[in-house]
Amino acid sequence: MDESTEIQFDISRLKVELATEADLPNIRELFRAGLEDGQVPANDTGADIENLTAGYFSDDGASGFWVARYDDMIVGMIGVQRTGSNVGEMRRLRVHNNFRRRGVGTQLMEKAIGFCQKHGYLKVVLDVRIEREPAIKLFEKFGFVLSRTRELDGRRMLDFYIDLYREPDA
Repeated sequence: MDESTEIQFDISRLKVELATEADLPNIRELFRAGLEDGQVPANDTGADIENLTAGYFSDDGASGFWVARYDDMIVGMIGVQRTGSNVGEMRRLRVHNNFRRRGVGTQLMEKAIGFCQKHGYLKVVLDVRIEREPAIKLFEKFGFVLSRTRELDGRRMLDFYIDLYREPDA
C-alpha cells in the first residue's frame, strides 16, 4: 500500500487474531518498516520474526503473536514471550503507517495484556527507543512505568514494566 493513500477507516472491520505461518511475509514487512535506518540493532537478531513458531508458539501457549487485520490486510502486530515463570515480555508492536493513531495499537495492547493476565503473568516488561514517542505514550496510557534508561549502540533505550498482580477480591 502506498504511504500517501488515505484510508477510510472503520474500527469495526479490525480484527486482532493469532498469527499464522501464512502471515509471515506481511509480518516481515512490518518488522522491516519499523527498523531504524533499515538496520537490525546489534542486540536484536530478528530470529523470532524469521521463525515465528519457535519464537512464539513452541512453549505450550505461554507466548503468543497476533496480527491486526483490516479486511484482508495485516496492519499491525504484537508478540508476548514468556521470560520467567510469572513474567512476559511484550515485543514487536508495529502498526502500518497508514493506520497509526486510529486505535490499532490500542487493540493490539489490549490483546497482549489480556493474554498476560489470563496466563497469570505478574509483570510484563518491554523496551523502546526514546525516539518512539507515540509508542511511549501508548505504553504509559496502559499503565506501564519507566524503570530505567540505558544506552545501546549509541541510542537511548527505555525499559518499561507493568505489574499485573491484584489484591484478592474481598
